[in-house]
Amino acid sequence: MAANNHLSFLLLLLLLALFQLFNPGRGQLEMNYYAKSCPKAEEIIKQQVVDLYYEHGNTAVSWLRNLFHDCIVKSCDASLLLETVVGVESEKDSSRSFGMRNFKYVNKIKAAVEKECPLTVSCADIVALSARDGIVMLKGPHIDLKTGRKDSKMSYSNMVEELVPQHNESLVNVLSRFNSIGIDTEATVALLGAHSVGRVHCVNLVERLYPTADPTIDPEYAKYLKMRCPTPTPDPNAVLYSRNDRKTPMVLDNMYYSNILKHKGLLIVDQELASNPLTLPYVKKFAADNVYFHAQFSRGIRLLSENNPLTGDQGEIRKDCRFVNK
Repeated sequence: MAANNHLSFLLLLLLLALFQLFNPGRGQLEMNYYAKSCPKAEEIIKQQVVDLYYEHGNTAVSWLRNLFHDCIVKSCDASLLLETVVGVESEKDSSRSFGMRNFKYVNKIKAAVEKECPLTVSCADIVALSARDGIVMLKGPHIDLKTGRKDSKMSYSNMVEELVPQHNESLVNVLSRFNSIGIDTEATVALLGAHSVGRVHCVNLVERLYPTADPTIDPEYAKYLKMRCPTPTPDPNAVLYSRNDRKTPMVLDNMYYSNILKHKGLLIVDQELASNPLTLPYVKKFAADNVYFHAQFSRGIRLLSENNPLTGDQGEIRKDCRFVNK
């Protein structure tokens, strides 16, 4: 009887192996996915990111934000990049995408890759790899990322308002959203360290400043923010903003955590990190150790970039990141 059970088990393993062999459509992400099909792909993307950084430094922040917005909505599938077409609104047009820019340069990266390897490298992988290389340009860690994502054939604009945290979302909601896609609390606190770079527009700050300043903001810092945002009703088309970090505004470092411990967080979620007993220990640990912060940030980026990707015969590889293939 035992021998028969063992034989049955071996037959089951053989059948599973044959199934994987003859049904390769549902693949998985893997390191160096393009090693044979487009061996220069990652180097081309990296060079484009570097060149664009020296032309337009803020692109590095844009690549990082693209990854967050793309992967938090259903899948890391470049649905974010699709333009509005008849009957379908673009995710980029959502109010949650306010302030996002440099999308045109994604197409520049894609064109360079297409010239080398037509219809081989997905826009979804370009989103992930440009974020990885942008992080390095911001003096953050190099993060080894898997590739092999396919591009979505549809936009999920109807889900953006529900799934992308708004600027002044509560910490509880942000933790819940990230936890729901498999990102633990420590990794979420590390990912919020992306607020170390870039800026926040005044339209997203004034509710903490007027009619009276939020008492959790350092009084001197509140005065500075009111100088940056002198009216409670700023013109949304005016470029009025404050840097997330005044000391190292284009460096992805642990200064963010030091700032919020001093009550100098721009957004509600930033300041709540330093007052919530669940997250405060991580804030203190990151503030004291930049190497450890980078390690946890790297782990968070890997988890985020692998959220429910389309692989194998799912999705497509777009020729133009703005439109599905016809």
